Amino acid sequence: MNFRPETLESPTRARIRLRVAEAQGPARGVIQIHHGLAEHSGRYQRFALFLSERGFHVAVQDQRGHGETTAPDAQRGVFAARDGWSRVVADARAVEDHLRERFSGLPLILYGHSMGGVTAMTHAMARKGAVDGMAIWNSNLAMGSRAGLIRTVLALESLFKKPTDPSTWMEALTFKGWGKRIKNARTEFDWLSRLPEEVDAYIADPLAGWPASISMWRDLVEGTLRGEDEEALRLMPADLPIHLAAGGQDPVVDNGAAVKTLAARLHAARFTDVTMRFDPQGRHETLHDTGFDQAMADFAAWAERVCGRAG
Repeated sequence: MNFRPETLESPTRARIRLRVAEAQGPARGVIQIHHGLAEHSGRYQRFALFLSERGFHVAVQDQRGHGETTAPDAQRGVFAARDGWSRVVADARAVEDHLRERFSGLPLILYGHSMGGVTAMTHAMARKGAVDGMAIWNSNLAMGSRAGLIRTVLALESLFKKPTDPSTWMEALTFKGWGKRIKNARTEFDWLSRLPEEVDAYIADPLAGWPASISMWRDLVEGTLRGEDEEALRLMPADLPIHLAAGGQDPVVDNGAAVKTLAARLHAARFTDVTMRFDPQGRHETLHDTGFDQAMADFAAWAERVCGRAG
């Protein structure tokens, strides 16, 4: 099957599980995908195969503490014993370097969903925007003052738990809290999608939906604040094409408000090529929600434009 699992050694000592779908026919470009919190690369097979049929090489890695990626200091639910977010970005850079060598000369686009959007943003910032495009879907990069509250919650929980223990309090505030915001929900994960079969597949997946550790939440807060850094944002080229997507019924992004705030920040920073895809009824996982086929087609059309310009 054209979505083969591979293993890549990172300078951080992580053994990264990487799944690659190579382009069918002449290649237009490379799409590097960063998945969300408590999921894994295998969930992007449909998207990867769709894009490969349209001439893109697609690679999805299991991030540290997720899926089948292993590291001496990264059990499931933990990025690292220390410097967790820096290691996440270093692994992303290692995959990018591998893809640039393997598919030399082709434009490269970063795509990130939810937490993966934070990875994509901080990955691009570490490269000072030296990529050909960036897509940030369903991602909250408007944490602002809530960062302090979350850090306080995690500090209090740390008084009687180890950093590697699951954060019960953050689980209640996020995954379980988001579930309560969906009216007439069938399951506690209906915030993900309006499609029952997609929600059921997520619930049945042993590599998805687990509670993140205290340290992982701490690292994610740090990564989000890095992604909100205005100075780092302005170091990237203003003509970098950026594609945003949000759902109006997605509690993770405050029903779309967080993504609209990000769009406003990008415009204020004088980015000139920002595309917004907004579904008023959409929930959190655009790629697994009602209308996913059109969402994939919209992304492919944007990526074709970006790669055509870069080429």
